[in-house]
Amino acid sequence: MPSFHRIAAALAVLLSITAAHAQSTDLNGIAHVAIRVHDLPATQAFYEKLGFEHAFELKNKDGVVYETFIKINDTQFLELYSPTEKDPQVGFLHLCFEGADLNALHDSYVSRGLTPNAVRKAGAGNLLFTLAGPAQPTFPQNIEYTQYQPNSLHTNDTGKHLGADRIADRMTSVSLAMVDPAAARAYYLDKLHFLPVAGSQSLLSLPGTSGQTVEIVPATLAPHARFTLQTASLKQAAKRLKQASLPATKSSHTLTVNDPDGNQIVLSDTAHKP
Repeated sequence: MPSFHRIAAALAVLLSITAAHAQSTDLNGIAHVAIRVHDLPATQAFYEKLGFEHAFELKNKDGVVYETFIKINDTQFLELYSPTEKDPQVGFLHLCFEGADLNALHDSYVSRGLTPNAVRKAGAGNLLFTLAGPAQPTFPQNIEYTQYQPNSLHTNDTGKHLGADRIADRMTSVSLAMVDPAAARAYYLDKLHFLPVAGSQSLLSLPGTSGQTVEIVPATLAPHARFTLQTASLKQAAKRLKQASLPATKSSHTLTVNDPDGNQIVLSDTAHKP
């Protein structure tokens, strides 16, 4: 019979492998929300009214700006795209998560039967891969994953463009409109190892310690985006919106304001727990 010490050693190895596998699926948090808007300058001006600054942009070969990056904090952004003849549909495009080790995350997904695209370097200089997700009402969901790299546009902007008076400084949740919310919830739980949030049938926590969530909602939200930003004071946020002549809908713990295309920005106070 195997000795006790051999059995203990084997169990320790198994637990170590299991823990490493679990950690490889952890996410640092929400990296960005991508939205296509009717008028890039007008939408940029709207977010500037909220104190968010334009960090950098990408241009096509003709020198025309097609993507603008609005900075929430050093690791979270809004990506605003212009419509094109090929892609005229405005509204929510995709949600991107930040991973600590993108290659390990990619391999972990493959080991569970998922088929993510290969890890590559994106235009801004960071590692990136994408994964087809559950059905959305507008077009197939494209889940994006990134890992910030030295000398990328994002990393080189660290400590910059952090508006001192921005209305909020952290993105905590993003809503995902789904054709079949129950099936989408099961996919995020079973395939991507998100975690249920006690008392909620719509919120799921990202794997890891970020404390951030996605909200699985019915298709009626589409094509609009909806995301939650954490603000230190709803009272001050309401004052800021009034000064900017931006109407908001108030609840006990949130203020909701719409951008020029009807995308919903939910401001939540720090004391609020979903």
